[in-house]
Amino acid sequence: MTSRLTAVGFPEDRVRERARTGAAAVFPLTSGYGTTLWGAGHVTGDLLDAARLVPPVFMPQRLEKLIELGREPHHDDVDLGCTLGGFGSPLPLYVSAFGSTRATGEELGEAVARQAGRLGIPLVIGENIVPVNGYRHAAGSGSSPLLGRIRAYAEAVEDAPEGCGGAVVQQSTEDADSEVWNLVYSDPAVQPLHAAGRLAFELKVGQGAKPGLGGMTVLPLGEAEALAEQYRTADIFGQAAGGSDPTGADRQVLRTGSPGTFTEEILRHQVRLMRNNFPRARVWVKLHPGRDVALAAATAWQAGADAVTIDGAEGGTGWAPLSFLDHVGLPLADCLRAVDAGEHCLLVTGRIWEGVRALKTLALGARGVGLGRAALLAADEDREAGLLRLVESIALELRLLISALGKYRVDAVDAADLLLPDGSPHHPPQYVRDRRPPRSPLQSGSYG
Repeated sequence: MTSRLTAVGFPEDRVRERARTGAAAVFPLTSGYGTTLWGAGHVTGDLLDAARLVPPVFMPQRLEKLIELGREPHHDDVDLGCTLGGFGSPLPLYVSAFGSTRATGEELGEAVARQAGRLGIPLVIGENIVPVNGYRHAAGSGSSPLLGRIRAYAEAVEDAPEGCGGAVVQQSTEDADSEVWNLVYSDPAVQPLHAAGRLAFELKVGQGAKPGLGGMTVLPLGEAEALAEQYRTADIFGQAAGGSDPTGADRQVLRTGSPGTFTEEILRHQVRLMRNNFPRARVWVKLHPGRDVALAAATAWQAGADAVTIDGAEGGTGWAPLSFLDHVGLPLADCLRAVDAGEHCLLVTGRIWEGVRALKTLALGARGVGLGRAALLAADEDREAGLLRLVESIALELRLLISALGKYRVDAVDAADLLLPDGSPHHPPQYVRDRRPPRSPLQSGSYG
């Protein structure tokens, strides 16, 4: 049928696409699935990008360093060592969670794990690996992607700086049904991490790419049918991969996980259970960028979490509905302005790939920043040293920037070093105490 209508000032192409493909148009194209990393990318009006680091003229901490060293200090005198979620780290960096996404692949996931171990930075292993792939391959013939990453990291971290590094195993609702933490905690292969105090478990409450939703992925019809008892599946894409017979076994199917249900009391209870059931493991909690993220973070810390990690809306390597990527969740800057971490460990992710954005988040209260898409891309470029070189470049930028601020420890950077685009300072929010919802800094110059 030949089209007869046109629309001016209206997204005609998008409407027609939905008319052709139906529900499939809600998601990114599946043709690049497994080779493309999706995410929010740049957020319009991003406060972190617009903020400026502003060195002072007078630098008393530089004078203190000069007296300590007996010479003028340089950028390579900056100490980037820190503690992240109970683990020592030579840098305020960690590898954030990626799980069963096809883009990771077994080989690429282990390459990232090996390089993170060599660096001595924490590695988070994401959700849904065991429900999708099993804990071990058939007949015990080898390790699953989960154990493969753990072993690769455990072997490499032995050569890292002493006392540094840790592997963090995330658990979603489906992972809990598969008893992932119980399996890992009791596995002899994990004992070296136990003995060295290098094991943590992360409770997944949400993620930046699709706040309020569970994990989503695209699977061939045959694989989806095998997982039908564990996940919801929907045959919405209307044609087979590569344009073949749409009734064939290679037809692409949407697989969704449950988001999990949390209240303040449930979160407190879950953290306490983790501490009681796995006393030798650190406890991390992963939050999505919700409007009550400050209250959720405070609840987790009060219950005894060693770290709270937050994806800004820019975060996540995952495949998500297009409307979520552009319109759902607080940007990372808003999360940072909402949460008052104090002495607690706050870790954040969201389009981090270079030193200046990382340092801006540290100035706003984060203890460390996660590399997600950047870590995968770097390891994909060079399976042996790509992530090592990426981190080397970030470390140099951090030292140059911190030195320019007249400071020589990464934990000395604070909000006084940062000028936000509206000229307002960073104020701890009042709504944490009286539970009023936060106001966006795009609407108001300050909180309180």
